[in-house]
Amino acid sequence: MEPVVYFEGEFRPESQAKISVRSRALNYGLGCFAGVRGYKTDDGLQVNLFRLERHVQRLKHSARILRMRLPGTVEEVMTILTEVVRRNDIHGDVYIRPLLYANSNELSPILDESQSALTVYCMPLGKYLSAEPIDVCISSWRRIRETALPARTKATGGYLNSALARREAMDNGYTEAIFLTEEGFVSEGSAEHVFILREGTLISPPSTADNLDGITRNTLIALAAELGIPFVERHIGRTELYIADEMFLCGTGAEVTAVRSVDRRVLGDGTRGPLTEKIGKLFDDVVRGRIPERKSWLTPIW
Repeated sequence: MEPVVYFEGEFRPESQAKISVRSRALNYGLGCFAGVRGYKTDDGLQVNLFRLERHVQRLKHSARILRMRLPGTVEEVMTILTEVVRRNDIHGDVYIRPLLYANSNELSPILDESQSALTVYCMPLGKYLSAEPIDVCISSWRRIRETALPARTKATGGYLNSALARREAMDNGYTEAIFLTEEGFVSEGSAEHVFILREGTLISPPSTADNLDGITRNTLIALAAELGIPFVERHIGRTELYIADEMFLCGTGAEVTAVRSVDRRVLGDGTRGPLTEKIGKLFDDVVRGRIPERKSWLTPIW
């Protein structure tokens, strides 16, 4: 069966969803997007989208910053996303990509609310990075400053920054790159937030460190509190990563991914640390619908 997408106000086969080579979205990267995960329950009878409303709300915020707009209310866009999954008859783990873009073929790179268009597609998705701890490096590329391109948005054009860093890391034998800000503090991975553990305290850079306002990050902070793990939000220096007891990356795609080493400095014994294991297990229990108190974070498809 050909995948079904939402495009230009209707659901249609993916082969019929086409934009011009002149599109501002293609030529200038004028757009923003969200990434939403859905997880199959243990009994296989349901797929729940994780924190759907929060994701669509953040897309709305990105649109406002970039002088774009959604084609309806947050609730209406949520309905579109769930309907795309239903029409593709997906009953397993799924990733949904709503993309808001400048639907204009005019030459100049201008953002105009009236030219905004939404498309939505989905696909089955398992692990984005790795189930095993990964090796990361500090990128020579710096994270785009908020004063140059709003890092708190998921702007399509901004991911050239991520692509350069990720390719550099891969060329040098690493799985992922870690950005520093222009001031030299840890910002984030190419598409993930950073957490470290030092002397029993969980630490993460603030969302003002030229990084995204992370929904998975926010989730893990809440779960850490439930587990009684002290958490501090503060700047992290590059070399502090080298002496961390544990480190993990998180995001919609990455979920909770343990880090084995940073710039060839192995953390701990090089395995998935006990705190990373504990918070990762709780996160998996939440998204799989095993925690009744957190079912408000889940939107059922079937």
